[in-house]
Amino acid sequence: MKLLIDLGNTRLKWALWNGTELHPGGAVVHAGNVPVDFAALWKDVQNVDAVFVASVAGRALEDGLAHHLRDRFGVEPRFPVSVTAACGVRNAYAQPERLGVDRFLGLIAAHAQHRQPTVIAGCGTALTLDALATDGRHLGGLIAPSPALMRAALRGNTARLAVNDEAQVVEVADNTADAIESGTRLAGVALIERFVAQSAKHFDVVPALILTGGGAQGLAELITLPHRIEADLVLRGLVRFVEHGPGAPSASTLG
Repeated sequence: MKLLIDLGNTRLKWALWNGTELHPGGAVVHAGNVPVDFAALWKDVQNVDAVFVASVAGRALEDGLAHHLRDRFGVEPRFPVSVTAACGVRNAYAQPERLGVDRFLGLIAAHAQHRQPTVIAGCGTALTLDALATDGRHLGGLIAPSPALMRAALRGNTARLAVNDEAQVVEVADNTADAIESGTRLAGVALIERFVAQSAKHFDVVPALILTGGGAQGLAELITLPHRIEADLVLRGLVRFVEHGPGAPSASTLG
């Protein structure tokens, strides 16, 4: 049994892979000053013989997680990084390791499943956008603050702003709380829809749109383009990378 972990800047998600099926385990928020109780996450998990971690988090959290995993399962966790090409996907970055591994794994999962022009919008701490051709070529992408990060920046740098959990998204707001909620979420939606439109010019067809990440649902409610949410995209990409990527038992460089 393999333990697969998606370690983002604010959330940790995990799943188990038995060689044929992916069994989602759960998710926990780790941002802020609240320590992660790693022991509680996997207290009932047994027979793990390998651990793979797709991480874009800080080194201190990675080190703490790795230490716990060694103690808990007696195995050395592996932290894959983005490479020039794997599993049929070709990284657009001149320095391939600089592409967040979560983005690279998302591209691998999308290519394996759909084989069509695709835009992936990942909404976590950041809003990331990536364009993928049918043949697996990664065209590149964009990075912007997520709506949640935009709101946090406003709270931290602007006086007298009213922010509350009851704020609504409207086209024109008549109060500050709704104006902030609407402005930040609609900004994310506008960027996604513009990126899809620009990608369509390159592909000569409107690409499929996949949303993933903890903030995906909040954007999906407002996007008018056809789209689907794939919550476990990174973990599914990690499965494929582990099974068919560089260093896998039967892998070639391009899968």
